[in-house]
Amino acid sequence: MRKIINSTIISLDGVIDNPGRWSLSYFGDDTAEFASRLLLSSDALLMGRRTYEGFAASWPHMEATEGEFAVRMNTLPKYVASTTLTDPEWNNSQVIEGDALEFIRQLKAEPGENILMYGYGPLARLLVANGLLDELHLLVHPVMLGQGEQIFHEGSGGAFSLVNARQLKSGVMVLSYQLA
Repeated sequence: MRKIINSTIISLDGVIDNPGRWSLSYFGDDTAEFASRLLLSSDALLMGRRTYEGFAASWPHMEATEGEFAVRMNTLPKYVASTTLTDPEWNNSQVIEGDALEFIRQLKAEPGENILMYGYGPLARLLVANGLLDELHLLVHPVMLGQGEQIFHEGSGGAFSLVNARQLKSGVMVLSYQLA
């Protein structure tokens, strides 16, 4: 069975809002290596609408600067859980119709590699609540923002076991958890 792996950029105070505005100065070779390893071990992307829209607006234009990583992002199949998105324009994108949980269960049961998910929004919370998120990689940045969308909301929960903790040269901690 395939695993769903989530990778989320987070501040020390739990903010996940607009990481491009505050996390880029912490990006280095070891961060790129970590991100590449996750992406190369996956053969599909799973996203909510907001992540999809942000990625679709930027990744198709990044192949010249980001090379093979961007090519992989652009060519992988992308599954989007949304009730409002109707016409996805990014290459290989499909809006999940009907029961998203049932679709995702079937997708996990298909042969293949990991299914990678970026960001921790409503879809990730739904997957955790239903035992479908297998791994969670939090890239904890050494910055406190004081405001912004928090990763965890009231009523969200799940049990995970820490399987690895790694400090990157920038001071970012990569905390890797598996569903307990």
